[in-house]
Amino acid sequence: MTPIAPHVSEFLRVRLPLERNASPHTRVTYSHCYVLLFEFAARRLRCSPSSIALEKLDATLVMAFLDHLERTRANGIPTRNARLAAIKSLFRYIEHRVPSAIDQVRRILAIPTKRSTSRLVGYLTREQAQAIINAPDATAAGLRDRAMLHIAVATGIRVSELVGLHVDDVVLQPQPSLNVHGKGRRERRLPLWRETTTALKRWLRARPPSATGHVFLNDRGAPLTRSGFAYILAKYVDVAATKCPSLGEKRVSPHVLRHTCAMMTLQATKDVRKVALWLGHAHLATTEIYLRADPTEQLDVLAKVAPFGLRPGRFKDADRLMALLTEARTLSPAGMPPLCEAADPNPRRRTMHRPA
Repeated sequence: MTPIAPHVSEFLRVRLPLERNASPHTRVTYSHCYVLLFEFAARRLRCSPSSIALEKLDATLVMAFLDHLERTRANGIPTRNARLAAIKSLFRYIEHRVPSAIDQVRRILAIPTKRSTSRLVGYLTREQAQAIINAPDATAAGLRDRAMLHIAVATGIRVSELVGLHVDDVVLQPQPSLNVHGKGRRERRLPLWRETTTALKRWLRARPPSATGHVFLNDRGAPLTRSGFAYILAKYVDVAATKCPSLGEKRVSPHVLRHTCAMMTLQATKDVRKVALWLGHAHLATTEIYLRADPTEQLDVLAKVAPFGLRPGRFKDADRLMALLTEARTLSPAGMPPLCEAADPNPRRRTMHRPA
């Protein structure tokens, strides 16, 4: 039996950071997937995670783990496919280190991804977004929260990009802008509205001294986390729902603010390429989801296409009983047409004509 723990350790310590130069977020995501996998395998095999042998981690166990994610942990299909991608990446690495396990590895690599339903993205109207931005008060924490919400809606940056902003990334002269370190190490510069710049300046003046260079800090002076921003957003959504009742019918997550910015940009520019550039998408196909969610694009098509004409007329009831009763007003009983043919009580009976 071949222990799998040394291979996992080398994959996380050498393969990802040194050979592939993977980002810290990628390493954290892969590590979390392997924690879930080995906890499940340890319960199933009734052993400790460090003593699991490579030969025991076969395609059958991986399929059971993926089913566990969907049924027990209630993960969606995209999450299931992301976990499978992390597992396949590990076993591609093991394939070259343990040639005797090539058949086992190939069976795991052959596990297909699931297709999921591509649903319409959720986004806020301008009035709903404005209600959330206006929810914070005038305290120091309120200035921080208003600046965060204003930047999230106005620029559409991801939550990880928002909480990862440094003071050096803020450019106020000559044109206020942000240097955003995006996904996949793609950097971009986004200009700021005058109102967004005003909210950001007010927070920077009230920001307490801190050893870290992050723009947004929590109450302890440490960098704000993604879960911290999600908690703050949920709090202000409840506050804004009292003045904008339609917010109570929507599930507002941090990514909904990004979708809101994308929809406002698309409706203003009518150019999906500019939306992709603004959001930092690597592929234009990723941005096409907003075309399906924007009703103005379909309304423009509807206005330019001539509709089919309909012949005027009134619907006539074709019920045979009503037609019989109508005719019975003018006909005698002998002249009334039958409603239907009388049924033969013996359908199998046939009249036989014998030759004389």
